[in-house]
Amino acid sequence: MANSGKFSSFKKKTATNGRPLSQIPKSKRTSKMTRRKSPQKPPAENPIIVLFNKPFDVLCQFTDESGRQTLKDFIPISDVYAAGRLDRDSEGLLLLTNDGQLQAKLTQPNKKTFKTYWVQVEGEPTEAAIKALCDGVELKDGITLPAKVKIMDSPEIWPRVPPVRERKSIPTTWLEVQICEGRNRQVRRMTAHVGHPTLRLIRYKIGQWCLDDLQNGQYKQISQR
Repeated sequence: MANSGKFSSFKKKTATNGRPLSQIPKSKRTSKMTRRKSPQKPPAENPIIVLFNKPFDVLCQFTDESGRQTLKDFIPISDVYAAGRLDRDSEGLLLLTNDGQLQAKLTQPNKKTFKTYWVQVEGEPTEAAIKALCDGVELKDGITLPAKVKIMDSPEIWPRVPPVRERKSIPTTWLEVQICEGRNRQVRRMTAHVGHPTLRLIRYKIGQWCLDDLQNGQYKQISQR
């Protein structure tokens, strides 16, 4: 009980401008105690963008104590950072930049920057399953924002190493999925939720930037000036 008393005494002494909170009108407390907005990151002096077609089994970071493949094995450019992650078992477009403002724009959901994924799933999704993905599905961390999802033809892409393990008795389907969120393994969890586990996931586009003819494991640098 002694500890509890000390904690209560501390709370009573908490004050603004030397006055106890209990003596300050609630209308004035809000203005006095509002959180300060984080200052915007200054633009880079020489802003650059690096587009990288990340292979399967490559970590989305430049160092790894376990000796696994990282971005450093492919990109000899310093002081650039990924604008959003791409899981180790996912492939495709990764955008790196030294521009903090651009990085924030591409990763914050309220900016509505859509990312397009090509997703190979197990089975043949019904119209109801596609509609559910579009409307939003309930995951452990909340309902997903509305997405744009449609069935697509099998894309002409590089072979994955190692190859995807497909079950001969079960067909697969390719989906084009566009989302503006970036939750952990979100697309995989979305397709699993409607009964179609993801077998292969390739990010094709981030905002206005896409893979185009960028080969797997290759990068290109774009100047912002």
